[in-house]
Amino acid sequence: MAVSTMIPSPVYAGSDGTDSKAPIQPVAAESVTGAELYAINCNRCHEERFPKEFTATEWTTLMLHMRVRANLTAAESKKILKYLQGQAGN
Repeated sequence: MAVSTMIPSPVYAGSDGTDSKAPIQPVAAESVTGAELYAINCNRCHEERFPKEFTATEWTTLMLHMRVRANLTAAESKKILKYLQGQAGN
C-alpha cells in the first residue's frame, strides 16, 4: 500500500459566504507541481531565488544541500529540481 504525502492547501472565502477561517484542506503531494513546491518551501528561510540565477548544474548542487535543510522528500526534491533546471540560465 502506497503512502500518500499530504500538503496543506489554503482555503479562501468563497462567493457562497463561507468563513475564510475554514480549516485547511490537504492536497495530495502528487498533484502539486515543482513550481508550487518551490514557492511553498524555498522562501520559508530565505528570499525566493530566480531560477535563471544559476545554471542547471549549479541547481543540482544547491538542491542536494537544500533537500536536507528543507526536509524535502525525494519526490518533492526531484519536482523542484526539474522546474529549476527547466528555467535555469545556462
